[in-house]
Amino acid sequence: MHNFPDARALARTLSPDDAVILNRPHAAARAAKFFAQKFPGTAMYAVKANPSPDLIRILWDNGITHYDVASIGEVRMVRETLPQAKLCFMHPVKTAGAIREAYFQHGVKTFSLDTPEELAKIVEATTNEAGEAATDLQLLVRLRVSSEHSELSLAAKFGVDLADAAPLLQATRQHCDALGICFHVGSQAMTPFAYVQALERVRAAIAEAAVTVDIVDVGGGFPSSYPGMEPPPLEDYFAQIHRHFEMLPISYSAELWAEPGRALCAEYSSIVVKVEKRRGDELYINDGAYGALFDAAHVDWRFPVRALEDDLSQPDADFAFYGPTCDDADYMKGPFVLPADIQAGDYIEIGMLGAYGAAMQTRFNGFGATRAFVVEDEPMASLYRGDRVRPASDNVVSLR
Repeated sequence: MHNFPDARALARTLSPDDAVILNRPHAAARAAKFFAQKFPGTAMYAVKANPSPDLIRILWDNGITHYDVASIGEVRMVRETLPQAKLCFMHPVKTAGAIREAYFQHGVKTFSLDTPEELAKIVEATTNEAGEAATDLQLLVRLRVSSEHSELSLAAKFGVDLADAAPLLQATRQHCDALGICFHVGSQAMTPFAYVQALERVRAAIAEAAVTVDIVDVGGGFPSSYPGMEPPPLEDYFAQIHRHFEMLPISYSAELWAEPGRALCAEYSSIVVKVEKRRGDELYINDGAYGALFDAAHVDWRFPVRALEDDLSQPDADFAFYGPTCDDADYMKGPFVLPADIQAGDYIEIGMLGAYGAAMQTRFNGFGATRAFVVEDEPMASLYRGDRVRPASDNVVSLR
């Protein structure tokens, strides 16, 4: 794969007609080392955020040994890519066939659940042909917690209510070697207090169930930096999680886990797009809602942008984007801030697309980035250079 120093060099050299993905292996490696060295427990990568085998190998090489897989397809892919990795099947609703294959063929011992029915399904699917139940399972009960401090809620679909958690924890304890509790505070949690609040709910569930808990998994939600969404330093999240984990009534040898996805891969990729047409403050570009910019269209996510032309001289202005397909829904309102004299034929780099950008791409209407290149410059934003972008006083963290 040909390397370029940056997006501007690529645009000048290739003048691509199609959108092009730019990957920064050094940024993913730095994020992996950060979590592996600083998170006070085990960080396992949430594969759904970006399932690229190249990325997964980078994370492994830099200290990420556990992987949160959510489908049998992800199980197969990660096992083939990383034969020695620990895979945790953390989707709370799985088919019996997927559980059986994961356990017997791929060595998966860790599963999550949020209902008695799922517990029964896991127990049956991991029972061998001789009728012997598995004795080496790690089962994590997913608890429903608030997403009020996150940009995207994950509170509606999965998780047992606190009022119903005790009997499920007690039943699960009977069928596993290690019992865990997991939760997800939602995507892009903007304050460490999201985890403090959730861990208080974990405390209440353990106290009511009166069971020994061996694993507490605080899930994902660790943020990246985007325009208008500049979170506190990740060290602040880690400190509060560790402090409140230590206060839980759990086994002395209990493990602390997390499932970062966005935070490990957002800085890995950007995309170079070409302006095909300008209509007032609307730019028609060659990627969009059905490509790497799904979130920009469907959840109004603002990504950092920069023009790649050297001769643009007017002050910045706000723009909206239309993608290349024939669909009116292929629209991203932004605003995306670019020089006011940008025009058809110019190139734009759109940053921080390593999380969900590549994963959400389709080939609708025959469009979509098909080429990827490595660039050597810094991502357009980073939480791993040690610069604090919001003061600690803005974390709104309980210090009880």
